[in-house]
Amino acid sequence: QVQLVESGGELVQVGGSLRLSCAASERISEHALAWWRQAPGKEREFVAVINWRGSIRDYADFVKGRFTISRDNAENTVFLQMDSMKHDDTAVYSCAAHRPQFGEGFNSADGQAYESWGRGTQVIVSS
Repeated sequence: QVQLVESGGELVQVGGSLRLSCAASERISEHALAWWRQAPGKEREFVAVINWRGSIRDYADFVKGRFTISRDNAENTVFLQMDSMKHDDTAVYSCAAHRPQFGEGFNSADGQAYESWGRGTQVIVSS
């Protein structure tokens, strides 16, 4: 499994922006990378995913147009740019990695599809 470490979480105002980073302990250029979040008292939910080349991105409806996922394979890092933030964005944000296997069906919105997880970084949105 790949070791993943998130950073960048902090207190931000409603309407503000924040950029999260997730650094991997090894080469992840063949992995799909995703961001998930878990708010207090709620289930973990899918936020965004990016394929190994960065050519395909998918987002949860509640972040479309506000969040952008990107990656730097040379630095083994995935990012989440969060803009126009809302109170409901308050959560612990975690990154996850999945190395695709030939012929598999990968459901990026299924948490069990990922082999590696970071411990998360706390984001608090306040007014």
